[in-house]
Parts: sequence; structure tokens; C-alpha cells
Amino acid sequence: MKDKIIKKATEMFLKLGFKSVTMDDIACEMCISKKTIYKYFHNKEVLIEEGTEIIHQKIHTIIDEIVAKNYNAIEENFEIRKMFKEMFQSIDTSPVYQLKKHYPEIYTKMIANEIEDCNTMFMQNIVKGIDQGLYRSDLEKEICVKFYYTLIFSIKESTASERESVKLENYALEYHTRAMATSKGIKELEKQLNNLTT
Repeated sequence: MKDKIIKKATEMFLKLGFKSVTMDDIACEMCISKKTIYKYFHNKEVLIEEGTEIIHQKIHTIIDEIVAKNYNAIEENFEIRKMFKEMFQSIDTSPVYQLKKHYPEIYTKMIANEIEDCNTMFMQNIVKGIDQGLYRSDLEKEICVKFYYTLIFSIKESTASERESVKLENYALEYHTRAMATSKGIKELEKQLNNLTT
């Protein structure tokens, strides 16, 4: 029952907003008593915290699956962006923006975890891209990683609309890739951008 409550609550939080969904709403949607929810979660914050952890795990499982498919480094980044777009396309308000605004402590904890994971993931992508001749070999890798995640998190936390956030993140990916790419990488980037518009 606990897993079912987290799953349903998380769907509702993402679709309707962390602030606007109440424990009553979740109980009503699941046709259970509010008392049943409180048996597993003593308040809404605990439910949100566990829900964001589930989303975090789900996202990183999908990213690992994409990486395992052995795309080239640039294509891999575009596949990951595509996954985010599909995952959050039915949502109007950016979940990260909502969390920061209404539940700053949960947001701070989540961002600390995300930065750690993104550091590893972005670094692996840059090393892969250099090995494939798509990124320049003279890059300051740590600085490139920091620039990119700072840009992405800044967009996520300051853009209320999820649609606008996705659009800006796509531009950020192009900007990031162009800054690092060799001439071979630019050709691959243009191919990926062309695929987005066709």
C-alpha cells in the first residue's frame, strides 16, 4: 500500500503541483481514508520527499539504459533530453521550480543529490566525446561540467513553465555542445538538431 500511495501521490504532485495537492485529494483519488495515508507518512513533506527520491531513481535508471545503448556522446545527450521531454510533457508547471518555491528544504536535499549524479554523468559524456573525436581534447573538463549543470539547474529553478524550461534546456544543450565540439562534433550536432525539427 505504501508504494501505491507514493506512486499515485507523485503522479498528482507532478501533474497538479506539490503545493495544491492535499492529503484529502490523494485519499479521494485512491478511494482510501486519509488515516491510511497517515499510517505510512506522518505528513505531506515526508510523502513529497520519498516521492522525489522515487522520481530521481527512475530518471537515473532510464539514463543508465540510454547510456548502455552506446550512442555517440552527442546523440546520447539528445536522447536524454528527449526522455525528459516525454517524461514531463503533460506537466504545466516545472516540478523543480515548485519544489524550490514551496518546499525549499526538500529542494536543497534533492539538488545536492542531483549535482553529484550530474557531475559523474556529464564527465563520462565529455570523456566519451573526446575519445570519439566529437569534443576537443584541450577542454577543461571540470569547468565544462560545472558550466553545464549550473546552466541547467538555473533554468529549472527559475522557470515556472515546464514547456519553457524544456525549450531553454534544448538551447542550453546546443550551446554546451557547440562550445566543446570539434568540426566532426559540429556535424553530429547539426544532424541531431535536424532530427529535432523533422
